[in-house]
This record gives sequence, C-alpha cells and structure tokens, in this order.
Amino acid sequence: MARQDQVLLLEPQHELKFRGPFSDVVNTTLKLSNPTDRNVCFKVKTTAPRRYCVRPNSGVIDAGTSINVSVMLQPFDYDPNEKSKHKFMVQSMLAPPEMTDMEGVWKEAKPEELMDSKLRCVFELPAENDKTHHDVDSNKIMSSNLLKSESSTLSMKSMSSTLDDNEVKKVMEECKRLQTEAQRLREENKQIREDDGMRMRKSNVMSSQHSAHSSHSVVKDEGLSIRTMALIVLFFVVGVIIGKLVL
Repeated sequence: MARQDQVLLLEPQHELKFRGPFSDVVNTTLKLSNPTDRNVCFKVKTTAPRRYCVRPNSGVIDAGTSINVSVMLQPFDYDPNEKSKHKFMVQSMLAPPEMTDMEGVWKEAKPEELMDSKLRCVFELPAENDKTHHDVDSNKIMSSNLLKSESSTLSMKSMSSTLDDNEVKKVMEECKRLQTEAQRLREENKQIREDDGMRMRKSNVMSSQHSAHSSHSVVKDEGLSIRTMALIVLFFVVGVIIGKLVL
C-alpha cells in the first residue's frame, strides 16, 4: 500500500537555503502548517546530523496551527566547487486520539500511516554588491560599537572626574571648618590671656593700695610718737622751770 500524501504544508517546499559566509552559524527557518482538523505528529531528520542543529526536531502540531522550525548550520570551510549533498526529511503522521507516549506512537506506527517530504540544502555566498553592503553594515556596526565604547569610557571618566571634584570639595570644606575652629580657639586663648592680665593688674593695684595704707599707718604712728615725745619733753622742761621758781 502506497504512503499517504503529506498533510503538512512546508515553507519552503523543496529547498533549505543557507546564505554565507559560513565562518559563523547560519540559520534558516522551516515553517510547518497543519491545515487539517486532526493533530499531526512530526519529526525532522537530516543526512548530516553533526552539521546541523534543529529546534524543535519533533513534536505535535495542533489542528489548524503552524510551527517554525529553526535549522542552524554549524561553521565550516566552504568550498564553492563542492556541491551540497545534505538533505532533510520532514516525517509526519496523524496523532492518535489519546496519545501519551510519542516515542511509542512512532515505534508502533505502520508504514502506510507515515508521510514524508524531502528538502535539499543549498549553500549560497552573498553577491559582490551584497558583500560590499554587508561590509559597510559591518563597518557601521563596528563604528557604532566603538562610539558606544568611547561614550562609555568618557562617561566613566566624567563620573570619575565628578567623584574627584566632590572629594576635593569635601576636603576644601573640611579645611575651612578646621581653619574656623582654629581661629575660634585663638580668640578664646587671647580672651583668656586678657582676662588673666586684668586679674594680675587688679591684684597689683590692690597690693599697692594695701602697701600705701600700711606705710601711711606707720608714718602716722611715727608722727604720733614724735609728738608725744615732744610733749613729754616740753612738760619736763616746764616742770623744771616751775621747780626752780618755787625754790
């Protein structure tokens, strides 16, 4: 019994094109659409599994929906004289009403239930104009990255300069504060010295006044003593004179 026709719609239908350069991973997309009213199981296989990465490489496409399969070609040394013999096959079958084990379903599937479509791989290098355009775009991207890098560097330098200015400002403010504090201490020290001088002068004045008072008292006492002696002598002389007259 012949196999059924593929129920899935493939886009592209016959070729998977990979556009170089091939020094990096090259990606292409395969769209699988399910136009039926049944869920469809699918698998994507290739003749060179080490050269490609396929995500997803299997699954279920619900009725009336589609899915994008990403096919990634790994970097390799491209030889334009060598024709690609790589091929892909999309295998599918209608999903059972109650499906719990997908691997079991594939193992138990009958050959007449399977449907498949084959696609060949085509490698293309960009045309000269496209290459030039690509180089220009690459230069633009590199220039943009350099500008961003320089901008980032300038921004970091500006930030660093700002931080230095802030530090300098803080140091200047601290110096001003210390100078003000030192000036205040000098004024307080000066006031203390002036107060001590005034106290010393007051003490000297009081000492001088006390000394003068003491001297005045001594002179006064001496004056009283002299006058007393003079009066005694006078009384003695008068007594002598009166005694002679009486005799």
